[in-house]
Amino acid sequence: MEERLYNQIWGMFEDLARTVAAYRSAVEFAESRLDRELDQVLADPRNRIGGAGERAREAARAKREELIARARQALDRDLRQLTAESDVVEPALPPALARWDNPVWHAYRVPSEGPMALRLGDLRLPEAPELLIPFLIRLPLERGLWVDSGRTGSEAAMTFDAAQLRRLAMDCAVTHAARLLAVHAPGRLVLQVIDPAGTAAPSLAPLLRSGVLTAVPAAGAQGVRETLANLTQRVDLVTMALRAGAVDSLPPGLDTAERLLIVNDFPHGFDDRAVTQLRYLADEGPAAGVHLMMVADREDADAYGPVLDPLWRSLLRITPVPDDHLADPWVHHAWTYQPLAVPPGSAVLGQVLDQVAAAHRSEGR
Repeated sequence: MEERLYNQIWGMFEDLARTVAAYRSAVEFAESRLDRELDQVLADPRNRIGGAGERAREAARAKREELIARARQALDRDLRQLTAESDVVEPALPPALARWDNPVWHAYRVPSEGPMALRLGDLRLPEAPELLIPFLIRLPLERGLWVDSGRTGSEAAMTFDAAQLRRLAMDCAVTHAARLLAVHAPGRLVLQVIDPAGTAAPSLAPLLRSGVLTAVPAAGAQGVRETLANLTQRVDLVTMALRAGAVDSLPPGLDTAERLLIVNDFPHGFDDRAVTQLRYLADEGPAAGVHLMMVADREDADAYGPVLDPLWRSLLRITPVPDDHLADPWVHHAWTYQPLAVPPGSAVLGQVLDQVAAAHRSEGR
């Protein structure tokens, strides 16, 4: 069932991309045809002035409007079909693929096994702003996530000051982490946090209050070093065991649960060695079950220059506010990414985290 829904959503994604591409192509053709016909009118000196020239220009513009209207009719027909399909699909989605306002979260139960995919947000195009396509990624995560807290990405980001946007970015990271914890089986994903300056405390409150974040967030340069050293050692051990085909040879005390590391305010508190370890975790961690979620403004790390370019490229960039930075794999439209938000006043996040924490305690985590 989940795989069918996943494939259906990807089909909707492709259908919308291609139908909008056809519409844009038709509009471009109509505009270029108008330009050619106007050039032809102007090329004849007799048509530059007088009624004949004006009638020719009006006829050319009318033809353009007719072509665009015909293309819009075809687009609207396809959009109605996709909207009807979306209206059927959305209520049927399981928690991992559903928005936070979906009633399925009110009937949430901790799963016994993980899903094949996770919803990170919604995607839309300007021709159909009300038709939202779920933005899904496969699990387990194959690359880390970067929640961009900078103000240079979009007009929406510019409406907030730097402090507000950092808070929104950390809130966004927390809801993504909560969703990841909620869709994994008990004890299969352990959350860790690096918060060098302690600025993320308000955002982390739901995780700490529920108990799903069992360890105090690592603070200061010492906390950064210790956390990264432990995770780097873990990745080394698991990677060597996997390459040797000897997973059973891992140390008996090594917890095999996957790790999700949230890093706030990078590169604050990071020295050169810590930066190198972070890059290593971004590259090698996913295959060894260590996943990275960075909350950072790239401009804060400008001092490192191009050294960090591979790190940023290795991470999937998402934003706490709408931003048109994602492209589809078929026609490469610029899609506006819209993050998932818990409805104002809703207690669903706390209720879900309480259930997750209780399940983890029963597993001895």
